[in-house]
Amino acid sequence: MRILLLNPPFLPRYSRQSRSPCVSKGGTFYLPYYLAYAAGALEKSGFSDIKLMDAIAKNWSRKETINFIKSFNPDLIIVDTSTPSIHNDVEVAAEIKKALPNSHVNLVGTHLTRKTEETFGLSEAIDSICRGEYDFTLVELAEAIESEKPLREIEGLSFREDGKIFHNPERPLLTSKELDELPFVSEVYKKHLNIWDYFYASLLYPQVTILTARGCPFSCSFCNIPFKNSYRPRSPENVVDEFEYIQDELPEVREVMIEDDTFPVSKRRTIEISDLLIKRKIKISWSCNARVDTDYETLKRMKDAGCRLLCVGFESPVQKTLNTVHKKTTARMQLEFMKNCNKLGLLVNGCFILGLPGDTEETIKETIEFAKKLNPDTVQFYPLFLYPGTEAWDWAEENGYLASKDYSALLTREGKHLSNADLPGLNHLRATYLCDKALREFYLRPKYIFYKLFQILSNLGEAQRTFLSAKIFFKNLISPSVQQASL
Repeated sequence: MRILLLNPPFLPRYSRQSRSPCVSKGGTFYLPYYLAYAAGALEKSGFSDIKLMDAIAKNWSRKETINFIKSFNPDLIIVDTSTPSIHNDVEVAAEIKKALPNSHVNLVGTHLTRKTEETFGLSEAIDSICRGEYDFTLVELAEAIESEKPLREIEGLSFREDGKIFHNPERPLLTSKELDELPFVSEVYKKHLNIWDYFYASLLYPQVTILTARGCPFSCSFCNIPFKNSYRPRSPENVVDEFEYIQDELPEVREVMIEDDTFPVSKRRTIEISDLLIKRKIKISWSCNARVDTDYETLKRMKDAGCRLLCVGFESPVQKTLNTVHKKTTARMQLEFMKNCNKLGLLVNGCFILGLPGDTEETIKETIEFAKKLNPDTVQFYPLFLYPGTEAWDWAEENGYLASKDYSALLTREGKHLSNADLPGLNHLRATYLCDKALREFYLRPKYIFYKLFQILSNLGEAQRTFLSAKIFFKNLISPSVQQASL
């Protein structure tokens, strides 16, 4: 049985796997790691004739993609999706079904879990949709297709049969034990992908992205992550085993990105992983997503174990705004966190959202000035993005703040971020423009320029990373997503 897992063509360098899918201003292009985990699960279950194909990494057109698929002639095609690209993704799926009418076309992705019935309505070419975590749903789907068994017993699957849509019961989330039993995603990368095709602007190049846990115990109202209010970690030994595999089998990799929604959520586990990395002499650098409530002791142990950079959602220093979105942090915590990171020599990629509920132009100015005060190594200023199924979307819809219900409105024509929230006194174009303006204010300061020059001259590794990302980033810095004349 032949199986294809496809990251379908769309805009050049479009990252479906990002928390906010887009064409990044800094050139970041994510590995399709959820698809890769699923490919590993299928291979472990005995399906050997598998291809994981990233049409965007290959810069393929739809025609080139369809030609490849026809030559491979798979029995099951799994198409990845995202909210902003959903109409494109369904169109690609329909073209695949037209080219191979006897193949089973399945769609996966966070958007589909929240908008399953709506997505089926976009095209009759969709045979099935996976809801939630789809690793083992796909294994059971492949087994059912191969043995010609009914699909009605597969948890987490919605499917079309005789012109009707059926929704099977939910699939329980993967347990920590099951996560440990999945093949290392880095093994899948080595077999199926070229890691040199991918780039993360804050990281040393080349890098690979792994998950050491799934889910997030927090529930920020705007966040588009798929598994809120859950946290299932891999064992420390299993995580460090993968680091050892990367160090030995992918020696070209200069950094590992731990893409857990919040890696150091458990102090005990984080310290245990750090101690194991040190004990087993793992020398490769790594970075992770973190929160500002990570304490000094944990940060120090992470630094000692090779942690280089933390990607952190500061969002805003305004307490009322932080409370509104359930962030559970304070400006004081943010300042203390940055003080500790600076003391330890940990770099920070700081993320801020302009246009959160309650924001005004005055509070946005306060956020920008606070970002300058924190002075992280790199920053990202986002406008508020409203994704279906999130609390923020529901709040905006109830109050008439949705600028558009068209999911493609989350992107400019070039694929850059575009807010879809029209808040009182702050419409979506203005919020997006202010983000571009904030980037220029932050990066063109003499203080920041001198800091970067010193970093470049004193650290050749950081110099390479800075030059690689700057080539793309500064083109976007002088060419904003929204022109002031359009406001």
